[in-house]
Amino acid sequence: MAVPRLLLDWYDVNARALPWRVPPAKRISGTLPDPYRVWLSEIMLQQTTVAAVKAYFARFTDLWPNVGDLAAAPDAQVMGEWAGLGYYARARNLLKCARLINSDLGGVFPRDYATLLKLPGIGPYTAAAISSIAFDARQTVLDGNVERVMARLFDLHTPLPAAKPDLYLLADGLTPSHRPGDYAQAVMDLGATICTPRSPACGICPIAAICAARAKGTQNELPKKTPKKPKPVRYGHVYVGRRTDGAWLLERRADSGLLGGMLGWPGPEWSQSPPAGDPPCQADWQEIAGEVRHTFTHFHLVLRVYCAPLHPGCVPARGAFVPSDEFRPSDLPTVMRKAFDLVTR
Repeated sequence: MAVPRLLLDWYDVNARALPWRVPPAKRISGTLPDPYRVWLSEIMLQQTTVAAVKAYFARFTDLWPNVGDLAAAPDAQVMGEWAGLGYYARARNLLKCARLINSDLGGVFPRDYATLLKLPGIGPYTAAAISSIAFDARQTVLDGNVERVMARLFDLHTPLPAAKPDLYLLADGLTPSHRPGDYAQAVMDLGATICTPRSPACGICPIAAICAARAKGTQNELPKKTPKKPKPVRYGHVYVGRRTDGAWLLERRADSGLLGGMLGWPGPEWSQSPPAGDPPCQADWQEIAGEVRHTFTHFHLVLRVYCAPLHPGCVPARGAFVPSDEFRPSDLPTVMRKAFDLVTR
């Protein structure tokens, strides 16, 4: 097959240097990556860029070098270190998966796709990526980059997401038995660096000569996507309170749902219209000029922010005081940190 050979030759020279990756020359000599690092990177990279993940990956692997260390870590510390990376269900599943592997599998990651798929937080793509990259098993790895490469290579005009089954079959037909882990990374690197969403660099693409979309001049149109519905807007407000001794009033959200398990400022549930006031305690709450705007996967959020000094005897209806020397704004999810920044600017 021409495509695997061309891509592997290109990858051997042009592979991105990534902290979780074993370079192709070392893999060829028999060195495979640590499955823990592959798994951790793949969970972090879900709907997140490589640039955003690198610092988090370095911090996590410094604090918790192996799956046993992560399994033993306190929930609050892991959630705090994850803060700002978004999609917080990933962090909760990360802990569940680490603890299951540590307790039930002797701290050893399973090699096969079917067993990986049974673990918390691991779906078809992630199971295929771990099996392929960490263990060099022949699995078809299909992420957004690979979908784009396949759509252009075969000039497939069926819009996403309906095109996914066809794109999977096309990708599977090209996946080789020889060096499947390097091949999977090669296709993803090609999509990330050359076959990019806008203005693909076809002039330096190793498979340009056999790309059907390039031949027809349709590469900039692909992959086609079904138009998304406009995101709705939700509203809410938060109460940023600080006691005279410097302690901040915070509450940890329930494990289930959006921002589950994360620290945040007390406030009512977000809704399609501005909610009624629901302060956590009696105080001279004053609205801060401006507002917090944040976009989640399925909706836009607009938050009004109230601030007040709280007296030492304040007994909040919910939440708890966190001493100033134990409070790190970086432990807050991005939307809550925006509220903190608005108050302290």
